[in-house]
Amino acid sequence: MFQMIVSLLDGLVSAVQTTLYVDLVQPLLFRFNLMGYDEDTYDSLYWVIVGVFEVLAMYALLRPLEAWRPAEKWPDRKSVRVDVLYTWIAKLGLLNLLFFFALRPLFDNVQAWLRLHDIANLDFDNLWPGVTTQPIVTFLMYLLVLDFAGYWYHRWQHRIGVWWELHAVHHSQRQMSLWCDDRNHLLDDLLQASFFAAIALVIGVPPSQFVVLVAVTNLAQSVQHANIRLYFGWLGERLVVSPTFHRRHHAVGYGHEGLKYGCNFGVLFPWWDMLFGSVSWNREVEPTGIRDQLDGRRYGEGFWAQHGLAFARIAGRLSHKARKSRKTADGGTASL
Repeated sequence: MFQMIVSLLDGLVSAVQTTLYVDLVQPLLFRFNLMGYDEDTYDSLYWVIVGVFEVLAMYALLRPLEAWRPAEKWPDRKSVRVDVLYTWIAKLGLLNLLFFFALRPLFDNVQAWLRLHDIANLDFDNLWPGVTTQPIVTFLMYLLVLDFAGYWYHRWQHRIGVWWELHAVHHSQRQMSLWCDDRNHLLDDLLQASFFAAIALVIGVPPSQFVVLVAVTNLAQSVQHANIRLYFGWLGERLVVSPTFHRRHHAVGYGHEGLKYGCNFGVLFPWWDMLFGSVSWNREVEPTGIRDQLDGRRYGEGFWAQHGLAFARIAGRLSHKARKSRKTADGGTASL
């Protein structure tokens, strides 16, 4: 059943891909003498089409729910507009695709070296013949591994100071909405794309399943960030990350600070937070953002301002650290 659904969706996207390529993209490549990139362009078009479908589905499903049961009511949605730009950049998936295929030759060489030296490769499909060879089982195993990696990636974003200054672009949104998930600094997007592409290649995720894994994860995170008053119930909240669960992660003064460097880091499943002591089940609808925004610190309203201020904060943090190190060294010399 799973394989049939994937095949049907793949057939639909492939049909659109071929039509667009033949009628629109290929003539442009020919016109500008870029036919040397025709194969790569054709492959990339598949990912772009999946991203467009995903954004349309996300908006059709979530926007009516936001209007019906909003967690917060705002006088205007002005600050949400920049997040729409972030969403289109991220959902088209070009960064993920670039790193997946750019890293693949490297991992092919590594695997060839391992085979040459009789070192077994990591092969999820054959861990339990007859069970893990089933497409749905393999897909779920890939999903769990990537979600576990995503949990730790997210925790590191909050724990490592310089990295936090990049991730703060995401947390500085005071109006969480269905568009908010993709509000990330482009440098952070590059790091994330390379991180997950590398893990996917190590565990042997095929390109077709990698596209589906990314699409499923992205859609789920759009639901989590939506401005919806939605509680999954006692059991449901412990099975899947909900808007209520994730909103606590964005709460001012707690999402980044409570339980020491934040709580509720789970991407798809709350299990990792429960296992590693970073879970909070508070259901109050609290203001979102970063504490120092209340004291007037600016994180930027527009796309480029948000990126520039992130680099300024990083420079300030590194400068402060350097001054502190010099003072420590001078103090040690004086005591001698």
